[in-house]
Amino acid sequence: MPAPAVPTSAMAVQVPLWHHYLQAIRSREAQRAQDFQRSENVLLTVLERVHALDPRFIVDYSRGLEAFQFALRSSEDPLDMEVPLWVDAEALLIEEPEATQPEDGPELCRLGVPREGAGLEWWTTDDIFTASSEGDAKCCGHIVPSKILCVLKDLLVAAIVHCKHHSLIRPGSLNAASLREEQLYLSLLVSSGWRTINFHVVPVVRRKLGVPALEGAQQMPGFPEGSLRRILSQGVDLVPASTQLWRTSTDYLLTRLLGELGSLQGHRLDSLSILDRVNHESWRDGGRTDGLTFGHLKTVLLWASVLFPAPEDWAELQGAVYRLLVVLLCCLATRKLPHFLHPQRNLLQGSGLDLGAIYERVEGFASQPEAALRIHATHLGRSPPPRIGSGLKALLQLPASDPTYWATAYFDVLLDKFQVLNIQDKDRISAMQSIFQKTRTLGGEES
Repeated sequence: MPAPAVPTSAMAVQVPLWHHYLQAIRSREAQRAQDFQRSENVLLTVLERVHALDPRFIVDYSRGLEAFQFALRSSEDPLDMEVPLWVDAEALLIEEPEATQPEDGPELCRLGVPREGAGLEWWTTDDIFTASSEGDAKCCGHIVPSKILCVLKDLLVAAIVHCKHHSLIRPGSLNAASLREEQLYLSLLVSSGWRTINFHVVPVVRRKLGVPALEGAQQMPGFPEGSLRRILSQGVDLVPASTQLWRTSTDYLLTRLLGELGSLQGHRLDSLSILDRVNHESWRDGGRTDGLTFGHLKTVLLWASVLFPAPEDWAELQGAVYRLLVVLLCCLATRKLPHFLHPQRNLLQGSGLDLGAIYERVEGFASQPEAALRIHATHLGRSPPPRIGSGLKALLQLPASDPTYWATAYFDVLLDKFQVLNIQDKDRISAMQSIFQKTRTLGGEES
């Protein structure tokens, strides 16, 4: 329902602000997509030369989702450019190290080359391989991530020089001097002319086999029917985890899931774009301070889509943003953001972020978003009073002590406190009221 010409309530004041803010973000999407495409084309040209120099490294052209994701963002965090290895991953030996626990992080492994393996001669050369010293009857040695990165770096330098010499890339678009070797990737700056993008070049081993741990995720609601099963059946990649170990990576799967959400009606992706912009401009001071990444917010959207699977949850823009906000606030208050496909992993653990300070900024925005949404002098005006009072943080911490609170009814209570519940489902309202009766004493709120 459109807002009246003369706002008569806090809600009426807010509705056009959200849409003006979204319109400003959308006005930049086409240019951002073009900038990404130009930069990616430069890097793909270089990687084509890398492949010509060493066929063990191949070029991945199936990256349409990366452009789609970059257009959603306002933040300038580095982007991954995966370089697949031309190897039959199913022919390799996946060796898990001892003394690892599920909560330690992604599944770690070493990539062994079997003694009886056929067609793996390219992967037993000294530049990328270390022979086994244990006299293993099955494994003759291992493909080493640090050696792979070293070879790839030298190839990139040679390829950049070749492409510049033969005018295959625009002058000034790429400089080998910007290439930096980190422990797990190669960092490279690429200019589109208007924007410089930091790519993390990551060698990756494609696996066709799915991971049993992901089977439970296939039952999650909120996604198009069959999409989770189809995407998760594509397998999980392996990327460097240390000098010797590889780890599973689900980044590509998560981006595919994000694309599936874009096929649904509603403001799911719009809410992500808005929060990423607010995060970049307000919570991270224009990118000058460390804070939440687009990856964090993408995970929040994926969880919110499961917790709020009904189309009515995403029909109105302001309400859609608050679906993400209540999940994000809960994760910050409990200092735990579960990985979407491996919930035992906490994406906030070991991040080094000041989660308390971030929480205060996010709560401040959720309580009074007007200041962050005003992008033009005509949007100035008196802000409505704060939406919430004291006691919210105690309520947000309930899932830490009782995981059963990680459910729609609990988050509906939070939406109700922010005055953005707006649902008609009687069963859902009843479940929310039941949870509310259990929690009403925490913040001294009125029923």
